[in-house]
Amino acid sequence: MTNPKNIHLAQFLVHGPTYHSLAMWRHPKTISSGYDWNKPELYQHIAQVCERGLFDTVFFADLNYIADTYKGTMDPALIHATQAPEHDPIPLLSFMAAATKQIGVASTFSVSHSHPFYAARLWATLDHLTKGRAGWNVVTSINSNQAANYGEERQSTDRRYDRAHEFMEVCQKLWHSWDSDAVQMDYKKGVFADPKKVSRIEHRGEFFSSRGPLNVTRSPQNGPAILQAGTSPKGQDFAVKYADAIFAIQPRADDAKAYYDSIKSQMSDIGRDPNTCKILFGIQPILGTSESHAREKQSEHNSLVPLEGGMAILSAHLNFDLSKLPAEAIMSERKEPELYRMRTRFHEADGTPMTVAQTAARHGQSVSLPQFVGTPSRVADQMEQFVDIVGGDGFMLTATHSPGAIEDFVDLVVPELQKRGIYRTEYKGTTQREILNQMD
Repeated sequence: MTNPKNIHLAQFLVHGPTYHSLAMWRHPKTISSGYDWNKPELYQHIAQVCERGLFDTVFFADLNYIADTYKGTMDPALIHATQAPEHDPIPLLSFMAAATKQIGVASTFSVSHSHPFYAARLWATLDHLTKGRAGWNVVTSINSNQAANYGEERQSTDRRYDRAHEFMEVCQKLWHSWDSDAVQMDYKKGVFADPKKVSRIEHRGEFFSSRGPLNVTRSPQNGPAILQAGTSPKGQDFAVKYADAIFAIQPRADDAKAYYDSIKSQMSDIGRDPNTCKILFGIQPILGTSESHAREKQSEHNSLVPLEGGMAILSAHLNFDLSKLPAEAIMSERKEPELYRMRTRFHEADGTPMTVAQTAARHGQSVSLPQFVGTPSRVADQMEQFVDIVGGDGFMLTATHSPGAIEDFVDLVVPELQKRGIYRTEYKGTTQREILNQMD
């Protein structure tokens, strides 16, 4: 079992009006705060709050489309802000890093519609600008809307991940094309860089060709920390090979344990130390001054999520139109192959199978992350119990409203975790990888 002192925390964000919760943009506390999701200072503030809470990282998801998967129209996505609109989060990373000193700043960036030279250059530059605190969530794009935006057809899972493996191979070659001591800065000899320590890569593969070298010097982490969230066998294989941290959505502790054990075992099988990759399970904390108050807040939040919005966002994430299924159909009994990837999200915490409508409603509330509800002490209990059962390395948190929810967690739950001796009291290390690998 993981030493409970190893608990790590990350904060999930989206550069848009909703994160995981479709209620966020119309939540009374969001409205009363004068919320402006497009205001860059908001994200600097969030990063500072999370750094005060000693989080490993603030992490942005990113989608390059407005989905019309549900009923073949964009209307539900636009009406209910189902992670749409979504502005590019990458320009925010250096902006947030400038307002903080130690917390990691990370974003999703798809390899499906780019060339590895561009990605390697982008992420090496960000790693320099953040002084080694950059993290890249590597994804392949599953939704056909995103492929269409780039004038392409969506590829099969096998094809997408075969391409992704070569993409990472090229990036790593480019990040290594500058030796760590290549830059001489010898003013007397007039030599900036030693040409013998900068090499072409001459890569020619099935998907990519790149001569190299990269025209960015070796960055503090020699490329960013690599994050992943793959759930398919191919996705897990990719994460096992490359990831410094994995974000996982498993609503039930038993499924989370099975996932955790499988990933760690696969790492051992390829000769990799399992402790070099942290698995962070998603949760949505809802805090109250009492149990009944917290339940009232949960009910208020969940009631603000429209079923149509839940259907739209779940359809987009599945790349499958749920309007084709009866609302009362049992999701776990369906045989459509598109549903397989999220099969562990189709049950209540006690194992009760959910209908299409119930699954969509929960997806609209938290993208199927379990809600940990109660007083700060009770939420800390639930986190501790989850780690005891699962052996997981920590949690990715998602908010019900912003600002406010993140601040409450940092001010009320973090001290409780520290008092129990299951959470760090200071950062040790300066780069994103070092902080992810901090043991106490």
